[in-house]
Amino acid sequence: MIFSNVGFQRTIAYFTAWVMMAPVPGMAASNTVAPLEKYTPVERRHWAFQPRKTVQPPVVANASTVIDRFVMAKLATEGLALAPAADRATLLRRVTFDLHGLPPLPAEIDEFVRDKSAQAWEKVVDRLLASPRYGEQWGRHWLDVVRFAESDGFEYDTHRSDAWRYRDYVVHSFNSDKPYTDFVREQLAGDEINPKNETYRIASGFNRLGPLRKNAGNQEVASSRNEVLTEMTNIVGASMLGVTLGCARCHDHKFDPIRHTDYYRMQGYFAATQEEDVSLASKEAQAEWKTATETITKEMKALQKQMAKMEGAEKEKMEQKVKEMEAKLPAPLPALYSVTNNAEKATPIHVLARGDFANKGAAVGMRPLGVLLPEGMPELPLATEKPRQKLADWILTAENPLTARVIVNRVWHGHFGRGIVATPNDFGRMGQRPTHPELLDYLANQFVEGGWTFKRLHREILLSKVYQQSSVNPLLEKAAMAKDPDNKLLWKFSRRRLEAEELRDATLAVTGRLNTKAGGPSVIVPVDQELIGLLYKPSQWAVAKDASEHDRRSVYLFQKRNLRLPYMEVFDAPDTQISCPKRESSTHAPQALELLNGSFSNQMAVALAGRLEKEAKTPAARIDLAYRLTAGRLPTPKERAIAQQYLAAGSTREFALAVLNLNSFLYVN
Repeated sequence: MIFSNVGFQRTIAYFTAWVMMAPVPGMAASNTVAPLEKYTPVERRHWAFQPRKTVQPPVVANASTVIDRFVMAKLATEGLALAPAADRATLLRRVTFDLHGLPPLPAEIDEFVRDKSAQAWEKVVDRLLASPRYGEQWGRHWLDVVRFAESDGFEYDTHRSDAWRYRDYVVHSFNSDKPYTDFVREQLAGDEINPKNETYRIASGFNRLGPLRKNAGNQEVASSRNEVLTEMTNIVGASMLGVTLGCARCHDHKFDPIRHTDYYRMQGYFAATQEEDVSLASKEAQAEWKTATETITKEMKALQKQMAKMEGAEKEKMEQKVKEMEAKLPAPLPALYSVTNNAEKATPIHVLARGDFANKGAAVGMRPLGVLLPEGMPELPLATEKPRQKLADWILTAENPLTARVIVNRVWHGHFGRGIVATPNDFGRMGQRPTHPELLDYLANQFVEGGWTFKRLHREILLSKVYQQSSVNPLLEKAAMAKDPDNKLLWKFSRRRLEAEELRDATLAVTGRLNTKAGGPSVIVPVDQELIGLLYKPSQWAVAKDASEHDRRSVYLFQKRNLRLPYMEVFDAPDTQISCPKRESSTHAPQALELLNGSFSNQMAVALAGRLEKEAKTPAARIDLAYRLTAGRLPTPKERAIAQQYLAAGSTREFALAVLNLNSFLYVN
């Protein structure tokens, strides 16, 4: 890496300031206002900061869609071509997992295979997009990005009993094909748009999704507030703009033209934002809840005071009494987990040296990222009304080159397992460059011109030959692997393993146990007592009494930051402390152990065995049904022979467990 002399001197200055715990040289005093930064033509030259281009698609023979024309033209320059089309059973299984996160029913496969009409594939795509299962699958992708969870994290990991309403808002938004412009505005500023609209208030809970540290004892309020503002600011950069904005919290971004002052000017939009739980209970119910809570809390404190003087068995007995009292605390009243603006509590925004709340530099107002603005564009004062609406307006303006590219790239990533930009949260210089930049701009332009709606974009991608091709390209496999081993140019469809939620939900589906009930409060499912014992308050993990609720889709399971479900964690479910732009897909021994020996896998094997015995009366019929349910096809002659031997030597349950461990079930081609 080559550093300029100026850049090297600046790095040394920051390092020295950090070591000496002194302000950074040139940092203005806290009673001054930071001057507007200038941006050089070189800094503005990076591809992602350039306006979207109007692109003329290349002319290519045998292309079905414009997407095909872009991809096929690039393949041709490398002497490559698309793979043959996937067979219909494989294709239906692929798209059903893609749009629903579930396997297709055998009857659905049969219907598609039999339908010889020219519109057969379009009918499948439209049917899947119209289903409520679509929002559950694609809403989950957005929840990954915004690090949705239902507890605070850190030591106490306090539950957010009403956060599930935001999850339902996201699922409904995808199902209703809400324009992305509305989706962004409602989340950033729903409370400013219409504070009396429950949906908008729930949507603006987006600003409270980050982890929250709650300290006991001498809590430093300014420090905690700084962390809250940091979370609000960083997630806008990651989720909506696709830039590592958080890297400029402590100093100028080391790689991208995002200044230290840029970061705090962006933070200014949240200066007046305060958390607010809008109670849905009557005043009488609120008064009763307050009285009951205060009474029990007072008794608990008295017991804890006595306990401080006790030891041994006597102390343990008192601890048990405290736990019993705690269990009697009334459940939180229903509320909207939201935010509001409070000008009186607005935080003065200063440039903070090294991001330290105690090391205040120059004061700043509100302004978007300077590199994307005309030179010298002034900042707005923090007292500006409806500041987050102003931020949303800028994010969604036609002049912003990032927003449409970023969300279109996320959709492409969801369909192909890799974005046109392979780093969905980082379109900066340290992110990867787009493999098909013209295609990205074409899709972004179409997305904007088409009303910013997702289903139209899905449809365009799914109707392409690129999406419908096989995961094997026999004629060109050797040459393609030599030139493009990562399949960046899309010379075949990339095979993928099911994600954690898909695997759990698919297992429930094929066994006949899946509860498709949608929405509502999240479900807490049973886990090992050893894990519950590690929680700060084990009593929080109150398992749903209705056992059928345990079989709900994974998107409806309670998301606790300090207790990830072991089955989900072993298959790479994300850490909800931070934004997850793309799922990892690791392969390691604990996965095999979980699938063979785990309690969930063995319970599901019993359920699948019961279904096979009920619905198929002969061993041969059970083998066929097992493969049709799990792999979406009949077994090959070799698979059938092995299965017959296996069934003859063992039980149906053991066969069912083996089928649930097949690669044909765990992977999508």
